[in-house]
Amino acid sequence: MTAAARAQVQIHCCVLLWGFTAIFGRLISLPAAPLVWWRMVIVVAALALVPRVWRALNAMPPRRRWAYAGIGVLVALHWLTFYGAIKLANASVGATCIAFATVLIALIEPVLTRRRFAPRELLLGVAVLPGVALVVGGVPQGMRLGIVVGALSALLVAVFGSLNKRLVHDADALAVTALELGAGTLALTLLGPALLPLFGASGGGGAAGASLLVLPGTADAVYLLVLALACTLLPFALSLVALRHMSAFSAQLAVNLEPIYAILLAMLLLGEQRELTPQFYAGVVIILAVVFAHPLTARARRLDHPEVLGTAEARQIVD
Repeated sequence: MTAAARAQVQIHCCVLLWGFTAIFGRLISLPAAPLVWWRMVIVVAALALVPRVWRALNAMPPRRRWAYAGIGVLVALHWLTFYGAIKLANASVGATCIAFATVLIALIEPVLTRRRFAPRELLLGVAVLPGVALVVGGVPQGMRLGIVVGALSALLVAVFGSLNKRLVHDADALAVTALELGAGTLALTLLGPALLPLFGASGGGGAAGASLLVLPGTADAVYLLVLALACTLLPFALSLVALRHMSAFSAQLAVNLEPIYAILLAMLLLGEQRELTPQFYAGVVIILAVVFAHPLTARARRLDHPEVLGTAEARQIVD
């Protein structure tokens, strides 16, 4: 098998594992806030055992460390709203909302980089609107708050994904991930009292006596370990290898399959198609068509910074 063919297999394995993150969000009974806190703690603890991470952190300029720490707060809020959307709606809705991130990045990145909008970027924003309308109309009334929270999660992806691209140069990918998630864990810990009324109950709303540091049961503990190690660290490390043997175009097309994998897994494992209407899935088709059209219309570029994959459920990797 050639290096390019092996890279294709590896990246699709990564995308499949990323697709399971939404499923575990539904399976884990913990509310969104403690779920995210435990996931981040486990990942940071695992990375803290790697000597290379500490060496890279020590060599990183203080100003750069603070910048990554700030991005880490956005990452924590992204994960919190992503799992909050799943708790308020379901895994299919959460995965669909994350697909908005590609379109939002096309609209937000020019603002952050202070460049003019390209016509294709504005066209993407307009083209996705019918799909959004169908998705909103295709879910029960009680799930629509989940769509709003999921859209906020996609917006956070667009912001910190664009910022990461501007900052990542020669920084060690594992060190950046450890720093961002470590800062995110600290932020969640400090903001816990304010966040628990919103994300402290299994259904997404507040609950009296809810705690950020609630201990998971046996099943939840196993799911959290799999989520943190097998669905976060493993695909991250594997993707760093695979993406160095792929074009940005091929990689983006593969990564765009993540919401499709997540929705199919939700149908097979959770039976979520019984909760949603054909109108919802028609909207999903339109949104994903726009998402897949983005790399087709984009100018071909090198894949310079695959390390931006480390901290998102949705990954815009065309630099």
